[in-house]
Amino acid sequence: MATIRISWQAGEVIANLHDTPTTRKLLGALPCVASANTWGEEVYFSLPVTVALEADARQVVDPGTVCFWADGSALALPYGPTPISKNDECRLASKCNVLGKIEGDPRRLQTVRDGEEIRVELV
Repeated sequence: MATIRISWQAGEVIANLHDTPTTRKLLGALPCVASANTWGEEVYFSLPVTVALEADARQVVDPGTVCFWADGSALALPYGPTPISKNDECRLASKCNVLGKIEGDPRRLQTVRDGEEIRVELV
């Protein structure tokens, strides 16, 4: 298991990641700085990582799940409904690799603004 910090001007979250092929590629690319995008109650940002979908990839996940969107080469951090969610589920744009979970309340991601610099590093 690895631990990463995702930080932006107004805050940060700590996430614990499982040992997966995608996690290993992500860790090899850290530290990274990216431009944040928001989509409903999800923050995502492109990283210099290219991966294939893993066997357990999912489109609907729990709030605070750390996902990697293989189609967009982006880390996806849902904390609530997206524009395509049914009710209050976290529905991603398409299936994503599940990497781990954010510690504590993932709604701290609400303070991330579109276009804001976001940093990902190993703790």
